[in-house]
Amino acid sequence: MKRLFIEEMKAEDWEAVKEIYLEGIATGNATFQKEAPSWEQWDKGHAKEGRIVARTADCLQGWAALSPVSGRCVYAGVAEVSVYVSTQYQGKGTGSLLLDALIEVSESHGYWTLQAGIFPENVSSIRLHEKHGFRVVGRREKIGKMDGIWRDTLLLERRSKAVGVS
Repeated sequence: MKRLFIEEMKAEDWEAVKEIYLEGIATGNATFQKEAPSWEQWDKGHAKEGRIVARTADCLQGWAALSPVSGRCVYAGVAEVSVYVSTQYQGKGTGSLLLDALIEVSESHGYWTLQAGIFPENVSSIRLHEKHGFRVVGRREKIGKMDGIWRDTLLLERRSKAVGVS
């Protein structure tokens, strides 16, 4: 088995990151997005300090990133998490390694709350987040329409003990 490394995402990782994102989009239960953005759009919407990838010497298996939830300064320590694992590597611990590392990165940069909006049907993602200290704080009913069907999301959050607001 090849050793898996968690590293900072680089711009040159974008094509592999985008392919994994497209796999998630294709499931219909990972995001409301219907297509992957350009690198420039993705780069603009994600925090610079919270972008990581899981890779072996020859393969990128997954990625995770933080996105600010608001431009208001009082929410500077709150971010939304994204965790995507290539379908061929799901269920092998890659998502857990990514989320662990993302939490560590977020806390080292002063984030006190991480949140995730997850479709209720995405049970594996909900379990992954709960395993890492996230809790369901609510259900957003009919928050968005996808392919003509109203969809709910569960709002999960994790409070940092390291930043002192647990």
